[in-house]
Amino acid sequence: MRIILGVSGGIAAYKAVLALRLLTEAGHQVRVIPTEAALAFVGRPTWEALSHQPVTTSVFDGADTVDHVRLGREADLVIVAPATADLLARAATGRADDLLTATLLTVHCPVLIAPAMHTEMWHHPATRDNVATLRRHGAHVLDPDSGRLTGADTGPGRLPEPADIVAAALALVHRDETPGAADPQAVAPSAPLAGCTVAISAGGTREPLDPVRFLGNRSSGRQGLALARLAADRGATVHLAAANVEAALLADLPPQVRIEQVETTAELQAAMTTAAANAHAVIMAAAVADFRPASTVEAKIKTHDAEGNRRQTPAIELVANPDILAALVTSRPPGQVVVGFAAETGADSAEVLEHGRAKARRKGADLLAVNRVGAGAGFGDVPNEVVILDSDGGEIGRAGGTKTEVAAGILDAIAARLGSAAHS
Repeated sequence: MRIILGVSGGIAAYKAVLALRLLTEAGHQVRVIPTEAALAFVGRPTWEALSHQPVTTSVFDGADTVDHVRLGREADLVIVAPATADLLARAATGRADDLLTATLLTVHCPVLIAPAMHTEMWHHPATRDNVATLRRHGAHVLDPDSGRLTGADTGPGRLPEPADIVAAALALVHRDETPGAADPQAVAPSAPLAGCTVAISAGGTREPLDPVRFLGNRSSGRQGLALARLAADRGATVHLAAANVEAALLADLPPQVRIEQVETTAELQAAMTTAAANAHAVIMAAAVADFRPASTVEAKIKTHDAEGNRRQTPAIELVANPDILAALVTSRPPGQVVVGFAAETGADSAEVLEHGRAKARRKGADLLAVNRVGAGAGFGDVPNEVVILDSDGGEIGRAGGTKTEVAAGILDAIAARLGSAAHS
């Protein structure tokens, strides 16, 4: 297989040397394309000696064979590791000011990008926007690992281990050649869901009162979208039922996420029932309305009559909505992992967790992510924190931070369950 290994100028460039060794020893033909800054960390002789290929950074070298176009067209796979914040910015905006970025504009094969940078740079809104753009364009951007960085600081931003990067990249090619047939034993932790199908709900359902009013909730859908995006990055085929989620947020999802937009609880139930039928895992992250109006008025409810007199305040009769999570638990096929969410309020964390434990035992889902909402927590573009419970209400883990970091914790728990089922 013809592989391009792009390397940008970060201290983690030394790990790319190990990735190159793994690829060449597996029999692949690898052309290394570093940025000029990358050569300040690992020199050209090292790359040429290990790849047995010429190494250059400029579009003017190899002009007679138009290398900046030819290399991209001929590649079967592109890996960029490490990808600095600068490289992400240039690639996301379509810059072509060196051989690596120019080549990225010509490829038609799978592209895996492994970022590495300090935590503050990874969390900066500009970097997050660039990552979202690259994913929307079809690139597979891994989330960095958490751990020791260049100095004494630690946090998200560490480049994944070379073996994990290589296995995740090769899994992309394998999945494209034989959809759904990736060998789980050949998939590294960076892509533990390759070959799996995951059904996810996101957002909040709305129950119409009249043509302009509805009963709803404050869910933005961001946690569900983070789960969908990260599951796709980890190799899964994702079916997303999006309940009243902003179009701009949906536009940032990678093409591997198949989106069905819904509004009401009944529509969400139909979408999730269909998606769950052939899924390895089901995640009910949407906030579902427990009740709906017994009847819907066809015209807007008026507060005043034709003479301008204020009408009597109408009484709204409510009826219970179906329990989607409970139905999915009851009908799940053998081996499927069903995950629910419990957005709770309470005087303190202990009370919230107690509500969650009761719900876990009542619903019977394999996993239940309990999070406290309200007062700037949970809903919207704010940090989140969940406690992950099993069906007996026992705590099996916690995840906190950004929506993506929470999604990582939940997907890790799902992958562990799927792995246990596969070996049982």
